Amino acid sequence: MSANFDELEKEALALSSREKARLARALIDDLDPATDEGAEKFWIEEAQRRYDAYLAGELGIASGEEAMQRARQRLK
Repeated sequence: MSANFDELEKEALALSSREKARLARALIDDLDPATDEGAEKFWIEEAQRRYDAYLAGELGIASGEEAMQRARQRLK
């Protein structure tokens, strides 16, 4: 790695969590510029729909550990 990269990494790690998140988003967007702008809106709406269903008692919950275990099983 170059000294320039090392210095940039050091500065990035010193950022606040919010600034790191903004930087990560900017880098991801730069790496994948072909993302569908409607996709983010869709996922926000889907998350809201699921949250509303949860609040209404129509949707159960699982622990993070259980969710990860299910995901691993599906990938096998």
